[in-house]
Amino acid sequence: MSRSDRVRPAAVAGFFYPGDAAELRTLVAELLSSAAPAPPRGPAPKAIIAPHAGYVYSGPIAASSFAALAPAAPELRRVVLIGPSHRVRVRGVALPAAESFETPLGAVPVDGEAVADLARLPQVEVDAAAHADEHSLEVELPFLQLLCGPFQLVPLLVGQADGEQVAEVLERSWGGPETAIVVSSDLSHYLPAAEAERVDRGTASQILALGGPLHPHQACGALPINGLLVAARRQGLVPRLLDLRHSGDTAGDRSQVVGYGAWAFHATG
Repeated sequence: MSRSDRVRPAAVAGFFYPGDAAELRTLVAELLSSAAPAPPRGPAPKAIIAPHAGYVYSGPIAASSFAALAPAAPELRRVVLIGPSHRVRVRGVALPAAESFETPLGAVPVDGEAVADLARLPQVEVDAAAHADEHSLEVELPFLQLLCGPFQLVPLLVGQADGEQVAEVLERSWGGPETAIVVSSDLSHYLPAAEAERVDRGTASQILALGGPLHPHQACGALPINGLLVAARRQGLVPRLLDLRHSGDTAGDRSQVVGYGAWAFHATG
């Protein structure tokens, strides 16, 4: 296997986020420091939902999710990162063929043992093409690289799969405090600000109630979120809303906005 097959290179560096390592590190650190601090007591979240647009639009909201994860960061050795496939039609859940994912901050190794285990599930397949140009996972990595020590990645893209199928994949990789789950999703797309706020408040209420299933018009990552909601009900996780804004709040234009939300899911026991 050549290096080009082993490494999934950054596809949207310089577009969704800075391509220069020093600039990227500074920006992510500033976003995290500006986010609301995590509560001083209570368990760190097992899972978070974070948006995945360009940092100028969704970076502050994503930082709210990752700041909540910060207390768990010293223990984290594996991150299950799951999001929607925007560019390639995926049947079920897609794993990468690559052994690492690269950003300007370096390479993150893929957990080969976990990937091999998940590949045994009937709804899971290896699809290098789906991962090649997909941004939904890549834009989350710099936050994790800045927060965590060395960790392994379980990268998953969801296409045609229901909540139970996605939940089975998540629960197969659930692990203990060494493992966190990051679900990548934006919310409503290209609505006037007032309408987007109404739709996104409804979506937030469903997530907080562990309801659903969500529909794609509510969130581009509705299918990964639905899987998390199923797993959260079974695993006794309680969601907490951290941030709910849209691109009109962060980048000015309110005539057509994209919604962004941040949630943390905590164990009750």
